[in-house]
Amino acid sequence: MKIIDWYIIKKYLGTYIFTLAIFTVISVVFDISEKLDDFLKGSATQSQIIFQYYGGFIPFYLNFLSPLINFIAVIFFTAKMADQTEIVPILCGKASFNRFLRPYFIASTLIFITSMIFNQLVIPETNRLMTNFTNTYLKDSNTSRTNVHIKLDNSTYVYMESFENRSNTGYRFSLESFEKDELKSKLMADRISWDSVGKKWKIYNYTIRYVNGLKENMVSGTEKDTTLDMRPIDFDLRDNIYSAMNYRELNEKIEKEKIRGSGIMVNLELEKYKRWTYPFSTYVLTLIGVALSSRKVRGGVGLPLGIGIGLSFLYILLIQFSNVFALKGGLPPIIAVIIPNLIFGTIGVILAIKAPK
Repeated sequence: MKIIDWYIIKKYLGTYIFTLAIFTVISVVFDISEKLDDFLKGSATQSQIIFQYYGGFIPFYLNFLSPLINFIAVIFFTAKMADQTEIVPILCGKASFNRFLRPYFIASTLIFITSMIFNQLVIPETNRLMTNFTNTYLKDSNTSRTNVHIKLDNSTYVYMESFENRSNTGYRFSLESFEKDELKSKLMADRISWDSVGKKWKIYNYTIRYVNGLKENMVSGTEKDTTLDMRPIDFDLRDNIYSAMNYRELNEKIEKEKIRGSGIMVNLELEKYKRWTYPFSTYVLTLIGVALSSRKVRGGVGLPLGIGIGLSFLYILLIQFSNVFALKGGLPPIIAVIIPNLIFGTIGVILAIKAPK
């Protein structure tokens, strides 16, 4: 690499880190002002708020906003270089536009790798801290799910009239076991509760009906321990639990959902595919940013920066629209997460072709 490459990379990463720090401070200040009353009313300690809530809040939002902050940073320092007539000598010195893009993509690759590592390894763990804190101190933990149907495997079916998340207790519980199309046993109980110490379920006031052809046998009892392939998290209605799963847990949940069919498959697949596809937006937005701001215009950096911010909001809006179409409109999740990058990638290529050479 030449001196000009190092110059652009330092400008790129320096502006990016500085902008990231500014957005971090702004995000934390606004969040504190919004949740201050909840913090004061709650029983969480100051160390819990700092290390659990904001220990998860800051990495999550920095990673989420990273592509857009990167976009604004690229536009800002590239437009400033164009305004100071630094780009014209580079292009006039027999350097092609593609050669001019090389240091940008080297720097964006560093950001891409960091974002990918955070998405797969760091963010799920920090999200777990923030999710546990939010559901414990900031949200009503007494969420109840009614008329629960779950298929544990190809021959076992579970039904509960209701399940309370705060007590991890289900009511009017039934467990049916089949052999092909024939019912072999049916367990009915007034209540089922999760034993967090023994990692098993306790069934209370139960009756088991065994069926063997025309013969039937009934067994009753007041309390029984049993091991079932389900956990209290399987009945959680809160929408922030999937982001707290690591990649292995997410894949295991998807495999179980293929059998159970409880209606959360789209949410799980969206979360999985977003972790892989969204870091690629770093390249897409970098290309658009350079192509858009490398031309010197009257008024300095204001116009390119304004257009960049507008495109940033358009990009966020497109992401939300595609997610809604996946959740409500039947759009495959993999297509939903690819569409924003595909559309903006096409825009970037067109802008790069028309950029000054």
